[in-house]
Amino acid sequence: MSANTFEEVKATVLSAHESTTSKEKVNFYNSWAKNYDQHVAVLDYRAPSLAADSVLSHFSGARESAAVLDVACGTGLVAKQMQKRGFKLFVGVDGSDAMLDEAKESGLYQELKQCLLGEEAFPAEWAGSFDVVVIVGALSVGQVPAEVVRDLCEAAKPGGLICMTTRSNCDNLEYKIALEHELKQMEKEGLWTCVEVTEVKDWERAVSDQEDGYISGAVYLFKKNCT
Repeated sequence: MSANTFEEVKATVLSAHESTTSKEKVNFYNSWAKNYDQHVAVLDYRAPSLAADSVLSHFSGARESAAVLDVACGTGLVAKQMQKRGFKLFVGVDGSDAMLDEAKESGLYQELKQCLLGEEAFPAEWAGSFDVVVIVGALSVGQVPAEVVRDLCEAAKPGGLICMTTRSNCDNLEYKIALEHELKQMEKEGLWTCVEVTEVKDWERAVSDQEDGYISGAVYLFKKNCT
């Protein structure tokens, strides 16, 4: 991959951090949708496959009939990885219409909904509906607030799995601490139980000027309690 291509992708990703209002963010993702898959491939972005592996290693039901909610689904990278592992039924939700158009093109989703995470509530009919809920990439500084994890838990069936990812690099550390505090708080409240936390060294290629090589990340897997 040419350095120039990586530099282009780096500039694009860093420009995302300049979008401050949710409207600006949605506009940014709308403009990025067409090139998104190629760009994250340049970054060697492994989170979708790592999340799918985590779910697969702990999911004991029939994969082909399991209902999966793909939150911040983007173009469908996570659903593609889940499908490779035998899952078939996907509902996707994202804030960007252009990303949802790309997801629709993939043909993987039974339903797609536009929803601004953290600002709009999940549809009430989703409560307790999904065997698996995944959110990959959106739980980070400047993206969606950590409290969104409560919606994820709410959408899962009792006994359902909720898989979440975040970055562990320096500009996301404060967010990661807040996220982990929320995850633990919900466990104290008896909402769910931690199944595993996997810290991953080579998450994706670093784009900030303060970092070289690869940044690290984390995959969290929780099981909704049946009470």
